[in-house]
Amino acid sequence: MLSTLIHQHFKVRTSVHFHRPRTLKLPRTPRYPRKSVPKRDKLDAYAIIKHPLTTESAMKKIEDTNTLVFIVDIKSNKPQIRLAVKKLYNIDVQKVNTLITPNHEKKAYVRLAPDYDALDVANKIGII
Repeated sequence: MLSTLIHQHFKVRTSVHFHRPRTLKLPRTPRYPRKSVPKRDKLDAYAIIKHPLTTESAMKKIEDTNTLVFIVDIKSNKPQIRLAVKKLYNIDVQKVNTLITPNHEKKAYVRLAPDYDALDVANKIGII
């Protein structure tokens, strides 16, 4: 009887590190919200696109590659620029390329979908 109490079988540990087993994590149910007012979105479509660029190289892009050039907010990203152009000018965008100029402005090259003409859109906007 005594021998059965003494002999216990232990799992052989092959690692020196102990990894805590993953247990059930219940979703949080707060009693009150931690913020009284939700954060306001500072970058709307009008804040993202500052103005179109009207330089000679930008005009060449409009004529040759069906691309409009905009100066945009430095914090905006490509999907935000795409949605802002779609909302403001009602045009579909094929792709967006961006760069940050040496004077700390972000320039966006917005290539329009093949069924839109950049010259017509530029006339409608008032670039040309």
